[in-house]
Amino acid sequence: MPILPTRPLLLGMLVLSVACSRKGDSAFAALQERGKMAMGVDQYASAHQFDVLPNGGRIALEMSTDDGLAIAQIRAHLKLIEHAFQAGDFSTPGFVHMRTMPGTAVMSQKRDLIAYTYADLPRGGEVRITTADPESLAAIRDFMAAQRGDHKATGGRSFAPMIRSQSMVATSASVSGWIQVKT
Repeated sequence: MPILPTRPLLLGMLVLSVACSRKGDSAFAALQERGKMAMGVDQYASAHQFDVLPNGGRIALEMSTDDGLAIAQIRAHLKLIEHAFQAGDFSTPGFVHMRTMPGTAVMSQKRDLIAYTYADLPRGGEVRITTADPESLAAIRDFMAAQRGDHKATGGRSFAPMIRSQSMVATSASVSGWIQVKT
């Protein structure tokens, strides 16, 4: 029985792997470009964070530098997002992600049961999303998870049930007093 040459096979697998990663990178680059159009700031010079909280979630966006104009733009954008989401309008994330984001149909339908609160952060801002309604809470968590995944962002569950072992490290965040749990 002939033995297949392994080097050409491995080389082929490497080429396929690189091609697939480039496809993913171009999709991410396109998302970043649409994000820049929607938010008015360079997505590579800013950082998103999408946290799941006991009663909802938190969207934070901050610049990596003290660029006053970009920080003002982030704050203006997040204030608009706060009002749009309160009205049940999720067209901005729909545009950025080129799809209907998970959870937004329920969040729109149950908008009267969800509160959106904007606050400044040192280099940007945040929108906290809170509810006491279980179906809305599940939708908010689905939305946060999809956002975090698409943006390759940080965040996660920022409350006690997330703590699973002694090996996890908790760091306190600036200003807002929340705890981010890192694994």
